Amino acid sequence: MRKGDAIWCLMMDAGGRLGCHQRPERSFAWRGYQFSVCARCTGILLAVPAALLAFRKRKLHPTVCALLSCVMLADWLVQHAGIRESTNRRRLLTGMIGGFGVYTLHLYLLKWVFDRLTGRQ
Repeated sequence: MRKGDAIWCLMMDAGGRLGCHQRPERSFAWRGYQFSVCARCTGILLAVPAALLAFRKRKLHPTVCALLSCVMLADWLVQHAGIRESTNRRRLLTGMIGGFGVYTLHLYLLKWVFDRLTGRQ
């Protein structure tokens, strides 16, 4: 087994443990290796550091974050209903938008818990 194959196997295992379905037709590939997560999960993972940086600079209102999260849900619903098949580019984009919203909501929750535990209001 080549070194690259062993690393790929470890990454695929990690992606599966994150809960991604890892369907090849819904995943990107690079140099013959499928990404360890699908296009939508790739977008979500890319959104996490962006949301963290944005949360420190300027917080979006939680309602806006919830609406951003709905973008990903809407794409999934349209595809699930058979109205229109999503593409990997669209999955990546909606994953980034939705992931940004969801993770920002998580940050609000973490801040709220931290503030209560430390006595800040």
